[in-house]
Amino acid sequence: MAKTLFVTDLDGTFLSSDGRVSAESIRLINEAIGNGALFSIATARTPSTVATLMKDIHATVPYIVMTGAAIWDPVTGDFSDSMTMKAETASEILSICRRHHLPTFIYCLDKDKINIYHTGALSTHEQAFISERDGSRYKVFHIPADGESEMPDPLTGVSLFYSVQAASIVEPTYLDIKSSVSCNPIFYQDIYGSDTANLEVFSPDVSKANAIRRLKERCGADRVVVFGDNINDIPMLKAADVAIAVENALPEVKRIADIIIGPNTASSVARFIYEASCS
Repeated sequence: MAKTLFVTDLDGTFLSSDGRVSAESIRLINEAIGNGALFSIATARTPSTVATLMKDIHATVPYIVMTGAAIWDPVTGDFSDSMTMKAETASEILSICRRHHLPTFIYCLDKDKINIYHTGALSTHEQAFISERDGSRYKVFHIPADGESEMPDPLTGVSLFYSVQAASIVEPTYLDIKSSVSCNPIFYQDIYGSDTANLEVFSPDVSKANAIRRLKERCGADRVVVFGDNINDIPMLKAADVAIAVENALPEVKRIADIIIGPNTASSVARFIYEASCS
């Protein structure tokens, strides 16, 4: 029998509309894992929030975090396959963000934790973002009240530049970075706010798709089934043996999917995996 690895995006796909894992999804996934299913996630989130969101899942397979910049084991808390950018590249990206006056978080990997810095004034949203995550064993914030961190020199170990701001400022910054720096910038609309957009910038080879290939090899899986809903999920869906979109996925995602299941609000991903594990 073919050994299948199931990998799902979180926000808008596995998580409910309230940004949590439903009780039904927890029950179904744990039963599937008990049946021998290989279950993992591929998310833009860091271990700090993943650990909280997925605490009731009986994980047996590492998780893909920070859009593939690292693979993280929720059982041991260890990072592996971490991918960071050159200090010169990080400095160039930082300069562009400052030139466009785009407030941005900078994530630096340091063994089993992430040091986080910031450039630009802190918005109310960003202040809430920090307060909700401060105190985590996986994250250390080095951000003063004015939002302008004293950056390490050289700026080493950077795995991610991350910004959630008005699309009108995020998009031109993204285009500038994309045209002038050797890196992997990602721009997409924020599903929790129609007027805002996300910018994520990684080293050139970072992607959920590449991380899934490495995880597949590590697990000894024969095939991969991937679930997604947003533009940033398309590369990993295209790399999958079976690409599955939830009903609430964007039209562009549905067009490239092999299967369309119910919405994220109906525990559809967990139900599909559970039913597959029972067959």
